[in-house]
Amino acid sequence: MSAAFVLTTRAAAHDLSVLLGRAQRLDEAGAVRLIADSGVLAVYVAVVTPKGLLDRGPTVLGLRTLALAEGAFDEVVPIRSLLARVDAALAAAPDSEPTAPVPVGLPAGVSTIVWAGITPPRGGWQRLAPLEPAPFAAAARVGIEEIATAIPTGTGEQIVHRVRSEVWGRPLPEAEHLPAGAAFAFETLGFLGEDPVQQFAAGSWIRLSTARGHVLVKHSGWSLQR
Repeated sequence: MSAAFVLTTRAAAHDLSVLLGRAQRLDEAGAVRLIADSGVLAVYVAVVTPKGLLDRGPTVLGLRTLALAEGAFDEVVPIRSLLARVDAALAAAPDSEPTAPVPVGLPAGVSTIVWAGITPPRGGWQRLAPLEPAPFAAAARVGIEEIATAIPTGTGEQIVHRVRSEVWGRPLPEAEHLPAGAAFAFETLGFLGEDPVQQFAAGSWIRLSTARGHVLVKHSGWSLQR
């Protein structure tokens, strides 16, 4: 495992810090998958994932790519530990040199994260019709409010997961091939803007892309070949 990776600029390190902060609010004890290759760092965040073999809900991942000066690895690391290292690297980087590379220490990896074993395809994506961002924002607001109302303080973990799976597994009203969890991912990770949401499909995966990041959806009941 690499001991560190080097981002190209202070801005890239700041973007990673913001993403990790948002991801940590989704799961305080969560992890991210980092794939560094050919000058690009791909950061995968789990937003909605099935729990157990009988859970037929969708897998929804967030993806942000950053320019990388050095590093080649594929690791799953704790969000909290990586965020602390990124913030420490930013504190050590001089403000007067915004284009200077920023080295970041890589935390010890974890091997018990089931969703990290699911790798979206790198190629073979077929472009589909773009979607407007407004329905995603609306669906995220409705779902967040519904979950907040349905889950009182002190509710058990299994019930919390069941409610969230039900809400975020529902089809989007204006894009029924997508789960509402895709809207939740865009909202919580800050990937939704005013630009259209571009759609791409490859097998059972759909990639939704904006200028701010990507949301990847794998639904057990949907495939491009069906």
